[in-house]
Amino acid sequence: MTGGLTPSIQAAWRTAHGGLLRVLQSMGVRQPEAAIESASQRYWTESHHGRGSHWKSTARFAEGDLWTRIGVRHLGMLRRAARLLDAEPAFGRVVEWGCGGGANAVQIAPVAREFIGVDVSSESLQECARQVTARCDTPFRPVLVDVRDPEAALRDITEPCDVFLCVYVFELIPSPAYGERILHIAQELLAPGGLALVQIKYDTGAWRTRPRRLSYRFSPGNTTTYPIHDFWELAVRCGFEPRYVELVPEDELDERYAYFVMMKPDIPGGAMSSRSSGRGQAIRPNGTTSPTRSAPSDR
Repeated sequence: MTGGLTPSIQAAWRTAHGGLLRVLQSMGVRQPEAAIESASQRYWTESHHGRGSHWKSTARFAEGDLWTRIGVRHLGMLRRAARLLDAEPAFGRVVEWGCGGGANAVQIAPVAREFIGVDVSSESLQECARQVTARCDTPFRPVLVDVRDPEAALRDITEPCDVFLCVYVFELIPSPAYGERILHIAQELLAPGGLALVQIKYDTGAWRTRPRRLSYRFSPGNTTTYPIHDFWELAVRCGFEPRYVELVPEDELDERYAYFVMMKPDIPGGAMSSRSSGRGQAIRPNGTTSPTRSAPSDR
């Protein structure tokens, strides 16, 4: 619709369109969950040549080292989690949910025994495999799922995993409720004592940060958000032990990122493990930590 317009007119149109969607959202207008799932599947499985999936070949990463820094950053978060929890995770079998073009995989696969990439795009899985193969000898296993049936991954991944990584994905999923499905999958995939690093976009309570349930194609990166304390409580309900949250209010890619470090209990049935004291840690934007007995909140 905007292809023949000048950049300034396109920008004005997008601003107006976004404002209209927010007005409709505030009036309670929503698309059905199934419609958003179908729109999401179409969006990510079109021949997109890396659009939005962090392929190294796309224009966003053409200059500088941002693509490399993405993976280095998330490997560093996993290693920092190990130090803070005093429980070095075995980078044995790693699952990345939404591996895209491999920015994380090329940094993490070299320290893993096996790397499993899950994605809804066969093109992205092929690109991720190509990048990993060029970097190291670690076996890469692609797992293709449909947005409408993420649980299918459990039929393909039958061995327990040591690390579950999911970044730049939860803001793209069809709804906050859909995120619960992914957390249940992660909890089932992980071995007892396994580590999960899951990033969300957080809802500050402001109008523009609430989940959007309209026009997926217009702005997929703003589809789903959570208040930080709500996601912490959701993780607990899904059987995880959240340990701390690392906040990134803004970086080179976007804003309002919250990284949750969570563990699967050692004891079956969701009981707190011997390592847990019932206390969490919140990492403030300046990198300092503070203990908290309840779920951290952004309010």
